[in-house]
Amino acid sequence: MNYKKFDNLNLSEIGIGTYLGSSDDITDNNYYETIQEGISRGINVIDTAINYRNMRSEAVIGRVLKETEREKVYLSTKGGYIPVPYYIDEDPTQWFKKEFVETGIVSPSDITQTGNILSREYIEWSFNKSLENLATDYIDIYFIHNPEDQLLKFDRETFYKKLRSVFELLEEKVREKKLKFYGLATWNGFRVPPEHQQFLDLSEIYKIALEVGEDKHHFRFIQFPYNIAMIEAYNLKNQTVNGEKFSTIEAAKKLDIYTYISSPTMQGRLIRAVSPDVLKKFKVSKPVHIPIQFVRSTAGVGTVLIGMSKKEHLIENLEIEDIPPLSPEEIDIMINSR
Repeated sequence: MNYKKFDNLNLSEIGIGTYLGSSDDITDNNYYETIQEGISRGINVIDTAINYRNMRSEAVIGRVLKETEREKVYLSTKGGYIPVPYYIDEDPTQWFKKEFVETGIVSPSDITQTGNILSREYIEWSFNKSLENLATDYIDIYFIHNPEDQLLKFDRETFYKKLRSVFELLEEKVREKKLKFYGLATWNGFRVPPEHQQFLDLSEIYKIALEVGEDKHHFRFIQFPYNIAMIEAYNLKNQTVNGEKFSTIEAAKKLDIYTYISSPTMQGRLIRAVSPDVLKKFKVSKPVHIPIQFVRSTAGVGTVLIGMSKKEHLIENLEIEDIPPLSPEEIDIMINSR
């Protein structure tokens, strides 16, 4: 397994994502076997979210952690969306009202049209619930889940105030030794132009982290989609750092922020039959390895998160580790020759 050095961490080049799959026992068992196999083969990055598969993805990871040395795994989860637990036997709307609204954790005015919530009270509930689901005393990286959805409802000044409050909470969790780092997991925010309503300005968000935690802040990770079909994080110069324009990947490196890449295969849609010439161009022998090779070979990419709920898929995907990556120059030529 190849590893990326960041701070004092050695993070596996490939990580396991747990978004896909039905909310049932069969999928749980498949994930359980896959994650165990991945750890045995050197994967140490596991990514999830409280709302993935009605909390079942977190619960499965918790089962694995009970049988694994905790320090061997860099575990990330996310909070921001309304999760409906798999174990409730009542109407979800009534459950939410009783659990959140009547207790004062959430006001209906907090909720965006996409079901996103960014408030100190709600993120604290989500964080603590994730600790419980994951059966662990601490989380390595806690991501705020698609915070750009807040900009669909709130103005940018209000958004920054809400984000600051949550950053303050997460710095408290670090001091309590319940958290090591935090960041933002996004879909649109880092791959749209600055004039877009959901654009996330990484430098402005970094400044908030500095104001909250000074030079010892723990805002050190971002997650975003990047693949052969979605190249904006590489070639769209939408971020400004110290007066210079950079892509999101470049800006993250300038600010010493590690990148998790989501959707490298677009949930398998980028895997298709190709000619031998295309395989040769990517220096692989199987079409399944092409999108992985593209992403992992890109300069500035940290860990590539691949959704894998079946052990045989994991084993096949990890064959890429025995294949040399392309050079950053080859990737640059591929992108800029379009």
